[in-house]
Amino acid sequence: MVSARRLRRRAETKKIEYIVSDVLQINLNDENFKGYDAVFFCAGISSIGMNEEDYTRITYDTTIHFAKAVLGQNPEMVFNYVSGAHSDRTESGKIMWAKVKGRTENALRKMGFRTVYNLRPGFMKPVEDQQNVKWFFKPFIWFFPVLLPSKSLNLHEVGRAMIHAVQKGYPTSTLEIKDIKNLAI
Repeated sequence: MVSARRLRRRAETKKIEYIVSDVLQINLNDENFKGYDAVFFCAGISSIGMNEEDYTRITYDTTIHFAKAVLGQNPEMVFNYVSGAHSDRTESGKIMWAKVKGRTENALRKMGFRTVYNLRPGFMKPVEDQQNVKWFFKPFIWFFPVLLPSKSLNLHEVGRAMIHAVQKGYPTSTLEIKDIKNLAI
């Protein structure tokens, strides 16, 4: 199932689309979420220009509400959360987005899922035909993978790592860039 705020452009067979305009309005007993083994939670937003309250609502509140809804229907589920490199699990650092992401990771770990994997990608190199690549990233797209290959990933690698984490497991629940690259193979 794909749970999204709007219809996807490409219709793909054998997928159920469940459109929700506001994740925080999902009923925690929603049976549409019943019967799934894993979640790949990839929703998020840049913190640039945001205050902590708004960023927390989008990053922490929506993630935890969604997690509660799916966990209630699937107590043996694996939850994959795309967090970010340098997220702050101590929740005490000076960088706002890192504290919020760290708080989200901590809350997910305590919820009771069979396993939670917090993926912490760094620079995301766009893949061919990727939509919505920010114009200000385009001049730098070549730079990171060439000069800093250990700090960059692409969507295919992150996706494969999530699938392999569910299928094979992994010895740690926090997946840094090197772990994501290892799992993507």
